[in-house]
Amino acid sequence: MPRTLIVTPTYNEKDNLPRFVDAVRSAMPGADLMIVDDNSPDGTGDMADAIATKDKQVRVMHRAGKLGLGTAYIQAFQKGLADGYDRFFEMDADLSHDVKYLPDFVRALDDGADVVIGSRNIPGGGVLGWGLGRHFISKGGSLYSRTILGLGVKDLTSGYKAFTRRALEAIDIDTVHSNGYSFQIEMTYRAIRKAMRITEVPIVFVDRTAGASKMSRKIFLEAIGVVWKLRAEAITGKL
Repeated sequence: MPRTLIVTPTYNEKDNLPRFVDAVRSAMPGADLMIVDDNSPDGTGDMADAIATKDKQVRVMHRAGKLGLGTAYIQAFQKGLADGYDRFFEMDADLSHDVKYLPDFVRALDDGADVVIGSRNIPGGGVLGWGLGRHFISKGGSLYSRTILGLGVKDLTSGYKAFTRRALEAIDIDTVHSNGYSFQIEMTYRAIRKAMRITEVPIVFVDRTAGASKMSRKIFLEAIGVVWKLRAEAITGKL
């Protein structure tokens, strides 16, 4: 079985973390889990350490402060690559990413996919619990990015994803510069530019029931600018 690392960044997810860990460990008992905590003031990091002391397949990376989603994944992927993992999963700790879809991701990887995207925008996918504003940001952001970048991927902003080692090495994660909402867009775009095989599998995203969303106006505006930067870099041969 390919060595698998599931990565989840956390910031104030104390109420969700134990249930998330239990669900992931039950769904994929052979995989290791890395929790990347950005010095959560609610004690999430301490809880993660307590879980890790009881389960050797759970690891914790502590960071000095709230440094952003993108850098959390990049640092975890860098560590995972150095440690010899073959497959890497991205998941949110807020229970919005249902572990029941993990077997679908694994099958897609087994079938030859380099990147698997949990898509809310293909038949069988969807979202539960969002208001009109969140729907507009997510679907509008994905459509905007697809149009500017000329891509056929239906859900460019999904944070439920899987990568092969080959994909992360081709992407050259050390040079990824997005950090917020646009991180997911950049990772997929880079993979496509490197001729990686992309597969979308349908998921139903369920809005969190505990804790607060990390989405902000600043993160959304960053994504708008990054899309144009990626397009320019592709045109000039820098990407």
